[in-house]
Amino acid sequence: MTLTEATPAPTLQLPFETDTGIGYRAKLGLIVLETDQTIEPEVSGLLGLDGVALYHSRIPSDPEVTPETLARMEANLPAASRLLPAAAALDVVGYGCTSGTTIIGEEKVAQAVRAGLEANGGKRAGGSAVTNPLTAVKAALRALEAVRIGFITPYLPDVTDAMHRHLEQQGIVIMQMASFNQSEEEVVARITPASIRDAILSVGRGEDCDAVFVSCTNLRVLPVIAEAEAELGKAVISSNLALAWHMLRLAGIADSLPGRGRLFETTMTR
Repeated sequence: MTLTEATPAPTLQLPFETDTGIGYRAKLGLIVLETDQTIEPEVSGLLGLDGVALYHSRIPSDPEVTPETLARMEANLPAASRLLPAAAALDVVGYGCTSGTTIIGEEKVAQAVRAGLEANGGKRAGGSAVTNPLTAVKAALRALEAVRIGFITPYLPDVTDAMHRHLEQQGIVIMQMASFNQSEEEVVARITPASIRDAILSVGRGEDCDAVFVSCTNLRVLPVIAEAEAELGKAVISSNLALAWHMLRLAGIADSLPGRGRLFETTMTR
């Protein structure tokens, strides 16, 4: 008798139960730029808590960062958010681009993300909170009661200046600003943490500076935050740190989490 002629054994029907799934405390969605090499490992580490599930989607993005290339992402945001798992009933969705949010606008980003969630038929599409690193860092600075900051970016002047204007319009005082002046994402992703640490210490030493903000989800800031905070005696916030913290807090997780920087030991204020 050949294999194809053999009578198959009966399949045993297995009993099973269901529960709320891996994200029993929070289900989070993250929209990652096609060119970003840093945000996924950094945010995944920051959100590595039992009961917290993180789902990623990618959005097309240009390897060169300019106001024009950043603005083009708005059209692709609905499609990117639509690829997040609808059945997960996401509590929070984050768009992982600080400069893109600055150029597109926070409200437009939120509208585009929600449009994709609703098109996907997500169980909680209308109730999912939406955030981004720009919104998150402003919430972080309020929580830390930091008004006067040192500000670091990797961007060319037109993008840096747009973010500078936005922050100052929100009442944040930029005491010192510095940039690596790079437009290519590939270069930004390879700026060493040591170089970033030196930049943080350079702009953050002044007594009149409350905190340091390092913008861009593609910069590897996380490895040097603890060292820089200890050296300066003040908070250091990165785009990835602020975004992960804000997503957790919006999802209702208020745990104080030592070892992730001063921000993660801080509750959110409205």
